[in-house]
Amino acid sequence: MDVAPLAARAIIEPVTSQMIGQVEPVLLPEHSASKMQYQTARNQLGRQITQIILSSPNLQTLLPTIARALGEMFEVDVCLIVDGVRDRATPQTAYWCSTDYPAGLPAHQMLLLGHPALRGIMANSSPVAIADIHASETLMPVGWRGEALPIRAVLGIQTQFQFQANGALLVGRIQPHDWTEEEKELLKAASEMVALAISQVQLQQQGRTAAQYQSAINQTAMAIRSGYDLNQILDMAIAGVAEALNVNRGLVLLLKYANPLFQSNSLKRIPKATVTVAGQWYASGEQAIPNISNSGAKQKATAKSQKSFLLSDCQVCGDAFIQAPEPVVINDRQNILSEELPISSDTQSVAIEIFDPEAMPAMLVVPLLGTMGGASAQGTVLGFLVLQNASPRSWQPEEIDFVKSISAIASTSIITNQTSRQMQNLVEERTDQVQRMREVQAKLYEKTRQQVDQLRHLNQLKDEFIDNLSDSLRHPLTKMKLAIDGLRRPELPIEKQAFYINILEQEYNKEKNLIDDLLTLQKLESHKPALQVQKIDLKQLIQGLADSFEEKWTDKGLTLEVDLPTRSLMIQTDLDSLSRTLEELLTNAGKYSGANTTVHLRASTQVNQQVNQIVISLTSTGRGISQEEQTYIFDPFRRGIGVTQDAVVPGTGLGLALVKLSVHHINGAIAVSSCPTDNTMSWETCFTITLPHFLDSTQP
Repeated sequence: MDVAPLAARAIIEPVTSQMIGQVEPVLLPEHSASKMQYQTARNQLGRQITQIILSSPNLQTLLPTIARALGEMFEVDVCLIVDGVRDRATPQTAYWCSTDYPAGLPAHQMLLLGHPALRGIMANSSPVAIADIHASETLMPVGWRGEALPIRAVLGIQTQFQFQANGALLVGRIQPHDWTEEEKELLKAASEMVALAISQVQLQQQGRTAAQYQSAINQTAMAIRSGYDLNQILDMAIAGVAEALNVNRGLVLLLKYANPLFQSNSLKRIPKATVTVAGQWYASGEQAIPNISNSGAKQKATAKSQKSFLLSDCQVCGDAFIQAPEPVVINDRQNILSEELPISSDTQSVAIEIFDPEAMPAMLVVPLLGTMGGASAQGTVLGFLVLQNASPRSWQPEEIDFVKSISAIASTSIITNQTSRQMQNLVEERTDQVQRMREVQAKLYEKTRQQVDQLRHLNQLKDEFIDNLSDSLRHPLTKMKLAIDGLRRPELPIEKQAFYINILEQEYNKEKNLIDDLLTLQKLESHKPALQVQKIDLKQLIQGLADSFEEKWTDKGLTLEVDLPTRSLMIQTDLDSLSRTLEELLTNAGKYSGANTTVHLRASTQVNQQVNQIVISLTSTGRGISQEEQTYIFDPFRRGIGVTQDAVVPGTGLGLALVKLSVHHINGAIAVSSCPTDNTMSWETCFTITLPHFLDSTQP
């Protein structure tokens, strides 16, 4: 640190502690002033600036106060203090002007900062004196007119602290002026004190910046530890970086590779990948990316978009991918996209629209990296953090390091999120597999249980069939054996012989009918026998069967009531199948009808869907058929519940099975209904057959 400021502070601190902001300006001596007067002015200047440094309660007002004191001391119209060398991102300024100076201070300040004279001053550690800017062709380029910048005479010098340039000091007059050597020496002496003030302001700014950096890092890390959503973490990360660096826009870009197994860019090739805008931050008053809605109405907001483009269609992203893990630093590239990458696809235009290089010439692109195979291994590029500024900017190393730190934290969050999502997907997949296995096991168990039940049921049917078949075979054989034994008796009367022969014939017919039924059932189930279609007078067929069965039912007291149309009822079908069906139904009605009841047999015609049909119904009263029995009553060898234990109702369980197969054989349908009658214990059971009027034998 310079000795002069410290000495001045040691001398004047006890005196100036009570003199905050109450220093009278010191007038500059004339050109003919003596060396003693110059030394006095220099000492007074040192004491005054030192007093301002010591007494200023706020470092933000320190440089403006010094600029005012210097302006009044030098009796000039303008005093400008530049905090920061020219290559820094955004130099801070302290600007003062006299009451005689024209209006428009902010505009003149910006013009002065951009003037070639200031660039020369900031590069020179010795005083630079310009008597008249307008008289110099090199310092008065096109566009720099007197009306735009009234300052004519300029005196300036670079400020240095610890032999390092840290700013500039400039005074100016609105009229031409020849600067004296005393003024130059006094400005040089003042620059030492101004350099000290600038260093203090910069030190405070560095502390504030470091605090902002640390706050952004802590905030992002806290969001990760708190289990925030990935989008929220990325929003907080880009907002913290952009606000800390005071840029105009920040973007979070994520990569989605076409090859999900892609891991490293070690080959320095651009893979097939899609770049998606996952988050955006922009300062108040800046233009957001089109078609992106604000997430809030704050001064600075984060917005989201699903805009995307190909990695190969963006020169900046491609360079950032190839250079990873190093960032892409662009201080001023107005036409980086439009010049180097002519628009030839929709995604290229999207990339230019997103980056908007004309409005945002300064850009910093830091890759988001996922480390693979150890900390030293080349990582997978997960995406990019992009910072943009509306004016050219020199990105400082500490700023780049800060963005890298945030990038590392965000990358960790992305990897954690991806790992968590992969684990969740794996758990869900395994859970689904276990659930499917359980469902399959349950289905297999249910199928096995059904098969066991079916096997048990089939065994029961087999036992019932064997029992029924045994009874059906044993009873006729027993009677036939008795008849044979009777015929063997000597001297048997003729009447007895005829009686026994009649028994043999009846029981033989029963055995034959049983065998015929079994063969018919086998034929109808295995393949359909050929149809013998012919015209049949249904009235005549039914009447003949009615006469036969009324005679059989005499002992039981059954009556058959036939309801037929007056006209002949002709049907074209297979006679054997129709006859077998009616005979089996009448036989079944005779077995299960109550004694002294009436059986109703009806036949009629109907038209269903423009098809002529004949409907035959047989209704009887007696033993009913429950809903459960109706589901299997037409199955072979199945009989009603309890019927097999009832010796009064013999049978094999083949009759209704033959009826159903025979009806289907002639393209018909059969249905059964049974319900209890009023005030009795009997049930009314009705079998309904629907047959086509004309059977087409060519149809299957």
